[in-house]
Amino acid sequence: MSDSGVIEMNNVSVSYENLKVLNSVNFSLGVGEFCYVIGKTGAGKSSFLKLLYSDIRPDEGMIRVADYEVSTITDRHVPFLRRRIGIVFQDFQLLPDRNVFENVAFALRVTGQKQRFIKHRVLEVLGLVGLSHKRKAMPNDLSGGEQQRVVIARALANEPRLLLADEPTGNLDPEASSSIMELLKQINNRGMAVLMVTHDYEMVRRYPFRTVQIKDGTLNEIKVL
Repeated sequence: MSDSGVIEMNNVSVSYENLKVLNSVNFSLGVGEFCYVIGKTGAGKSSFLKLLYSDIRPDEGMIRVADYEVSTITDRHVPFLRRRIGIVFQDFQLLPDRNVFENVAFALRVTGQKQRFIKHRVLEVLGLVGLSHKRKAMPNDLSGGEQQRVVIARALANEPRLLLADEPTGNLDPEASSSIMELLKQINNRGMAVLMVTHDYEMVRRYPFRTVQIKDGTLNEIKVL
């Protein structure tokens, strides 16, 4: 892949139980680009994301993500692909028995990084998301917005080329949602490509970026009015 893109999908199709969820989808995301993926429940947004981090494989077509040929990647190389992708989930998925520092450090420990580097990097990303002062707090002691900031810090720990955000504001109140969007904008402004799945059309209107819609198995670029 050239420097022009972090995602390339060509004629990608995927089916579940003979039902075609995505049909000959084409999509690309450039370095430093921010793009929303919208669509109704069951339209295929989750399948679209899962294809990118190789949780499922396409029936047809080619997918390249951060220099990896995802459509034909071997199981042995999947962990290396995922180190180049930061993933932010709606339901946080933090380890409840570990504090904020250790939740973020976990992403680095599994890659075999040295302790000195881990300490430096964890404090760096916690500073980026504004939570250095909460590094010893447990997840249950944090607000929803703070928990999502920890998730974003963890996603950034390995310095990925791409951030995938799956409904990152779905469980948050409007004020916390706006705070998370401002943080994602800041991360994007630093050069990180961001692909965000959302149902929140009002958020898309307030923070306008390129938007694609999945509908009837196809993906098309749209303007949200």
